[in-house]
Amino acid sequence: MVPRIHLITLGVADVEASAAFYERLGFVRSAQSVAGAVAFFQVGALVLSVFGRAALAEDAGLTAATGRPDAPRPTDGSPDGTKPDGGRPAGQGAISPASPENPASAESPTGPESPASPESPANPVSTASAESPAGAESPAGAGGQSAFSAVTIACNVASQAEVEAVMARAAAAGARVTRPPSKAFWGGYTAYFADPDGHLWEVAHNPFWTFDATGAVRLPD
Repeated sequence: MVPRIHLITLGVADVEASAAFYERLGFVRSAQSVAGAVAFFQVGALVLSVFGRAALAEDAGLTAATGRPDAPRPTDGSPDGTKPDGGRPAGQGAISPASPENPASAESPTGPESPASPESPANPVSTASAESPAGAESPAGAGGQSAFSAVTIACNVASQAEVEAVMARAAAAGARVTRPPSKAFWGGYTAYFADPDGHLWEVAHNPFWTFDATGAVRLPD
């Protein structure tokens, strides 16, 4: 396997509500998106997509109720045994966000990308204290996820001020701040927010990492 990632897909309760949240953050929805079924966003060299949670579990060969590949498959024609296919947006069960046939999963030109602009206010409203651990538990969002998933997505920025600006925009867009901007034990400056489905994003300034001409992070040799 070539060590490369092209697409990150988030399972969500409501594709349109989730897509609207990311658009408020500054992400631009691709024309490859299908209303109510899947939304794609170009993020530098990667693609971020939001896809129905039950449909994503079905696509991966899991059941949404258990999340285990060895769990019995439902017999009522639904991905989770509780909801008929007719209750999902048209086309949601047939579209695979990672399939080779989907042009949005192909490699795309690189370019610097930040989900928020540094012009945003620098003082986000936080619902957590500075002493709160960054990864103890993910707050429940619209998707009903209440347990920490042990996965985070990170956006690295060039300064502490930009961390604060991104977090302010996230809070204004409807994110829940789980850790307000603060110094990290490893020497950087970091913060976390949860999207409406509880997916955790870290916004960090790491003074030990650099960006190349495309805006990609380059690890030290």
